[in-house]
Amino acid sequence: MRNRTMTLAIAVAAAGIGVVTVVPSSAAPAATAGARTVGSARASAAPSRIANHFDLSKGQMPENVAVGPDGTAYVTFAAARQVAAVTPSGGTRILATLPAPADGGVNTPVLAFALTTGIVRMTDGTLYFLYASGDAASTGLYRLRPGGAPNRIAALPADGLPNGLAFDAETGRFYLTDSVLGTISTVPLDGGRVEVWSSAPELAAAGFLGANGIKVRAGAIWATNLDRGTLLRIAVRHGRPGPVRVAATGLVGIDDFAFVGAGDRQVVATLNGPNTVVSIDAEGRSRTLLTAADGLQNPTSVAVRGRTVYVLSAAYTTGVDPNLALATLPGR
Repeated sequence: MRNRTMTLAIAVAAAGIGVVTVVPSSAAPAATAGARTVGSARASAAPSRIANHFDLSKGQMPENVAVGPDGTAYVTFAAARQVAAVTPSGGTRILATLPAPADGGVNTPVLAFALTTGIVRMTDGTLYFLYASGDAASTGLYRLRPGGAPNRIAALPADGLPNGLAFDAETGRFYLTDSVLGTISTVPLDGGRVEVWSSAPELAAAGFLGANGIKVRAGAIWATNLDRGTLLRIAVRHGRPGPVRVAATGLVGIDDFAFVGAGDRQVVATLNGPNTVVSIDAEGRSRTLLTAADGLQNPTSVAVRGRTVYVLSAAYTTGVDPNLALATLPGR
């Protein structure tokens, strides 16, 4: 576990060096919001506290989160290959552990270790999550019913790194990002056939990992690109992707994000390397909400429930105190 953790730390550290915001000349043009400077990290705008501390020695590096109606946070522990429930009272219960591939995960693209990534919770409590192992027999989308065992419902490319996961209730399809292949794919609710929905150049990596977080909102698919520091909006037109609009730039190390309220005018996002959580408005302007001073340790994922913000930190490069922070959104 120590070797796997060190491998990931080195990889993420490399990603934080010169995270690009310049699109290569070979990339297709896109409507782009003007660059905005992330606000000062000297003062936090959102009151917060550390609600849970996780065990780094056990690989409990939270990668993604889905929040239930009672406030339970369902998280993926990346290096432990686990799915867990973190209750509002502070308890952590392991719901599933994925078996390591025969090679131990060393053939997992870029990261060289197997990991659980994106997660979605349905209203009946069923969890769906992604597993990247570099192994064709296990990489894929999994379903975990309450009290049951995980079951792979769709195989995904072993030469990729499935990362973000979102569900479109209107169409009954999942959308998922692949950070190595630079794609967004779709999978039916019941699993089966996987279709590449978009391979737009704006999704591609630029040295490390590309397309990352993903959400469905207001007739569009939204995604982040970690390498390029961008938040992207792709309109859905008769089920197919429309033009890519770069909604925000200059977001060094952007990982996951969540919308505030029912619309698409405010986003809260985690910036992994800079140890920062920011709010992004409809004009692409960002404001710092939380920093390392609030206990952030490489924040990887975020969820918003009312005015409460759940922030998971994996301590990928800090190597200290992976945790769950709870913050309150500031008034408008």
